Amino acid sequence: MYDIRPNLVIGFHGCDKSIADKLVANQAVIEKSEKPYDWLGHGMYFWENNLERAWLWAKDKEQRGQIKEASVVGAVLQLGNCLDFLDSKYLSLLSVYYKLMVANFEALKKPIPKNKDVKQDEHKDKLIRELDCALIEFMHEQIFSDYQQEIVANGGYTNVKLFDSTRGVFTEGGEAFPGSAIQMKSHIQICIRNFNSIKGFFLPRDEKDFVTVLKEEYARKAE
Repeated sequence: MYDIRPNLVIGFHGCDKSIADKLVANQAVIEKSEKPYDWLGHGMYFWENNLERAWLWAKDKEQRGQIKEASVVGAVLQLGNCLDFLDSKYLSLLSVYYKLMVANFEALKKPIPKNKDVKQDEHKDKLIRELDCALIEFMHEQIFSDYQQEIVANGGYTNVKLFDSTRGVFTEGGEAFPGSAIQMKSHIQICIRNFNSIKGFFLPRDEKDFVTVLKEEYARKAE
């Protein structure tokens, strides 16, 4: 009853300026990230309502030479049927599908992926999330398999719902102040799987102080 997320959400995606410009001009094909360590599985990633974090991420990529010019593109998102890990209902699914995945991997004699630390990360936040990614993708694949089987069995009808998006909260970056449980880089991340959930892209505007704007406006009128 409350599964669908109908409200619009603003997300920010860090990328190279050339990509941002093309997305806004509707001239770029939306690309799905399919790295084995993607935190929320495969899809297009956004920082939820966090422009500054998207800029920091893009700047870091620029400094490491992975993109030429850091930029951020905003997007209007409708999460739809969301695998939301801020919702207890979906968190409980993880242990169920984990057991299924382990059994599947063992039957195929495949090693279970692990989350790993990046050497230079002093906070040991397990930034390489290969286990999490593998489990989430396994879950999506199993649900899609169930979806297809029901379509065939029921003559085109199914109660199985595919997930349009995945959402999670992450704490990382070390304590915000001595003794704090609040982390410096805590954020909410959104992974869009169904690109129809992206209603449009935009370039973020620079914020202007409203009081200063009013002072200038009234000063002009007084002249």
